[in-house]
Amino acid sequence: QVQLVESGGGSVQAGGSLRLSCAASGHTYSITCMGWFRQAPGKERVGIASIYTGTAATYYADAVKGRFTISRDNAKNTVYLQMNSLKPEDSAMYFCAARRSGLYGLSLNSQYYSDWGQGTQVTVSS
Repeated sequence: QVQLVESGGGSVQAGGSLRLSCAASGHTYSITCMGWFRQAPGKERVGIASIYTGTAATYYADAVKGRFTISRDNAKNTVYLQMNSLKPEDSAMYFCAARRSGLYGLSLNSQYYSDWGQGTQVTVSS
């Protein structure tokens, strides 16, 4: 079992930046891929970034490409999401998730992730 705890959310004006953190504990050696997802009120949860814990290869959804950067620090069992040039449409609850399967590549399909954090709220005002 893996436990995930997100932090770093908050309120920011459009154009600002935030850095989210996701600290993992438990059987972290079994994690192959970490992802960040977000869910706005009344909308589905969508994947926005993923990273292999081994090679640090990354993948981004088009909506955040060029503005967000996912990274990991294996020594701290922590994954980060640096969010720059934030827009009001980035407002959502942000979740990190872990996958313990070597299948599915860097997919952002939420059904491939087995462990989830509780989320951290990001609000971007115009």
